[in-house]
Amino acid sequence: MRIIFVRHGEPDYEHDCLTETGHRQAREAAERLSGMGISEIYASPMGRAQQTAAYTAERLGLPIHTLDYMHEISWGGAGIPENGHPWALSERMINEENYDFFGRDWRSHPYFKGNTVLDYYDLIADRIDGFLAERGYRHDGRRYFCETGTDKTIALFSHGGASNCALAHLLSLPLPYVAAMMPYSFTSVIILDFPACPGEYVHPCLMYYDGKNRSTEWGNA
Repeated sequence: MRIIFVRHGEPDYEHDCLTETGHRQAREAAERLSGMGISEIYASPMGRAQQTAAYTAERLGLPIHTLDYMHEISWGGAGIPENGHPWALSERMINEENYDFFGRDWRSHPYFKGNTVLDYYDLIADRIDGFLAERGYRHDGRRYFCETGTDKTIALFSHGGASNCALAHLLSLPLPYVAAMMPYSFTSVIILDFPACPGEYVHPCLMYYDGKNRSTEWGNA
């Protein structure tokens, strides 16, 4: 199984829709995604993600299934700098503290303890596990047990924050680390591959990462 994470096109955040540039980006994305064997399309309920997904859905003649929990995340908390913004806080932890994300518990750091972003992270982690379980992959520690598996290719149109949460959980990486190290531009693509090996433990493989929207390379993914 492949999951293709696609960020929405350039948005008009005030009206939750795409700009003219965003529509062009979404059309170009649909053209390139059309050759990747996608059989199912999912999207955040937000307008900018739905509009981006619509171009690919129309091109492939597929319906868009809405995943409410992939709605863009929020953040904040009393006394937390940068208004609780997880990307800015992650940069501060790296640059000012040389923080060890793998040797320490990032959730207990003052920047994240009490930050509402954790509520969104936990929700997305739980629901994305349910999504995978329905397709034959049961989360077990840092790996997945393939009960049945599938060879489907799924496109998921969402947002920078929500996708950061999903990827951090699926790859067993600290959320602040992913936020800082994996920039995710408009209509850029990240592809995870889940081996279909019924009866065996598997782990998702990062097959393609297009964080800078080098979309002309998608055909080689």
